Amino acid sequence: MATQPCPCGYHGDASKPCTCTPQQVQRYRSRISGPLMDRIDIQIEVPSVKYKELSAEHGGEHSNPIRERVNESRKVQGGRFKKTRAKCNAQMNAQQIRKHCKVDDEGHRLLENVVDKLGMSARAHARILKVSRTIADLEESESIKPHHLSEAIQYRSLDRETG
Repeated sequence: MATQPCPCGYHGDASKPCTCTPQQVQRYRSRISGPLMDRIDIQIEVPSVKYKELSAEHGGEHSNPIRERVNESRKVQGGRFKKTRAKCNAQMNAQQIRKHCKVDDEGHRLLENVVDKLGMSARAHARILKVSRTIADLEESESIKPHHLSEAIQYRSLDRETG
């Protein structure tokens, strides 16, 4: 699901100023209900890109190593859920989240701070844990570490802005 950040479409854009008032932005964003947004695992803003950046010869990481990491992660998840209905981390139920998404004390403090500060729902908290588990799987990490949680929290940008 993609949405504009505001009625004029330029809120947060570095190349063109937004002409909307803060009230217009808030009213525009409130059209999408909190419960609907809670069901979206990853919420990020994608800024506009200049043509020179799009046409540049150099780029990021090639897709083959990424594909290999994703395939390995999916194999790990397949093994984790082989005797259940779930096929991947995104499909975990509450019991599976408690079993497979354990965090240490530092992780608990981080989550407590973020959830309390932003007023996140239980569903948003669960989404953060599921995405953290996936990030840990991509790094071939048995446990969820605070940096996995931090990255997953960064993918809840709309919670941060409206919270």
